[in-house]
Amino acid sequence: MENCRRRRLVICISGLAATGKSTVARKLAKTLNIKYVSGGQALKQLAIERGYKPGGEDWWEKPEGLKFLEERSSNPEFDKLVDAKLLELASKDDVVVDSWILPWLLKDGYKIWLKASEDERAARLTKRSGLPIDVAKEILKKRDSESKDIYNRLYGISLESDLSPFDVVLDTSGLNENEVYRILLSLIKLHYGLK
Repeated sequence: MENCRRRRLVICISGLAATGKSTVARKLAKTLNIKYVSGGQALKQLAIERGYKPGGEDWWEKPEGLKFLEERSSNPEFDKLVDAKLLELASKDDVVVDSWILPWLLKDGYKIWLKASEDERAARLTKRSGLPIDVAKEILKKRDSESKDIYNRLYGISLESDLSPFDVVLDTSGLNENEVYRILLSLIKLHYGLK
């Protein structure tokens, strides 16, 4: 009877900042009634352990969040701890994970890369944090550059350039969160044979 059991749902959603990964991951986890795990939340937990007080979706764009990201750049062990925890969680339960890097590290699972134009991402960041659009673009460039550098140093991975681990690459530019959700839910159901 072992081979009659349904395979675990392991859905990994990745993409650069402000592509919509956390929003859609939370929504998919709720619909599928499975656990949601966030790489960003795990990183915030490490920030708390180091004396920071992260709060709100826009914390990363605030001075304290930016200071933590600078500290993170100089200590890649932060990311290794987060990645190890995410791998552990993804190996146990049905789960939707949003993470910048996990798709390259995870052996199984359904892997989705979300992308969006620079203007779209900056507009989303502006809406989320109230920043002027030019400041949002600068923050995104800095975060993208630092994250790409960290993951290249840690794992030799070319974030955004190497999309070979992904089952789906979806450009979310011009799509609202419900459209992205419906597209991905239908693809996940098809992949896992869900009704």
